[in-house]
Amino acid sequence: MNPFATTPEQLLSGFYDADDHHIRISAAQGSRFAKEVAGDHNPIHDVDAPRFCVPGDLLFALITTRYGLAKDMEITFNGMLRADTALHFPATPGEAFAINSDSGKPYVSVSRRHPVSASAEMISDFIKAYVACSGESFPGLLQPLLKAQNVMFNPERPLVVYDSMTIHLDQTPQQQVNLTLNDARLAVNGKRGDVQFDFAMTQAQKPIGVCSKKMVVSGLREYDQTAMDSIIEAYEARRNA
Repeated sequence: MNPFATTPEQLLSGFYDADDHHIRISAAQGSRFAKEVAGDHNPIHDVDAPRFCVPGDLLFALITTRYGLAKDMEITFNGMLRADTALHFPATPGEAFAINSDSGKPYVSVSRRHPVSASAEMISDFIKAYVACSGESFPGLLQPLLKAQNVMFNPERPLVVYDSMTIHLDQTPQQQVNLTLNDARLAVNGKRGDVQFDFAMTQAQKPIGVCSKKMVVSGLREYDQTAMDSIIEAYEARRNA
């Protein structure tokens, strides 16, 4: 990541490739963004992961860079995006649109209402603040939810992916935005868990809006503290490497 980036384009430089019609994200680019910008060390973002998935945070960042901020935004991920998939970002979208592959498969559904005018520097700062929450999701936020419901993911094939993100702004950000957790909850349905993290957004300690991140945890099984301790230890080692 460029520590001196003051625009979204500078922030995302090197994390994707673009031509006149498509955007592509390699495994190396997606993995670097997850680790360097979002602080997310989920194994599915490793370059050599058999089930590599492009980080949803990078797709959010690209969407916000291209189309700007809006008072109400919702981004829904329709399945796992593999590396090097050619994506089409519409040139003049309406309030609701999709980001499709060449075959027409919609990988991301986007809803944007009431666009707001924000400086490039402010959009860049907003992206960094928003995606940084991913670095706190595990173990800090997710592990206590799993333990409370006596479930956990498969230690051999952990699968935790984004389902959707929503943002509501009461006012346009004018300075550094901070996110504070309001609520965290997990709904278990068989081997699937639906997780939601709700955040308050503030600037200069004054509220400016709220946002939520929804995730899906697959392959749930009975909680095993010893196995979870090993997972956390390995995750922290990856983060500190």
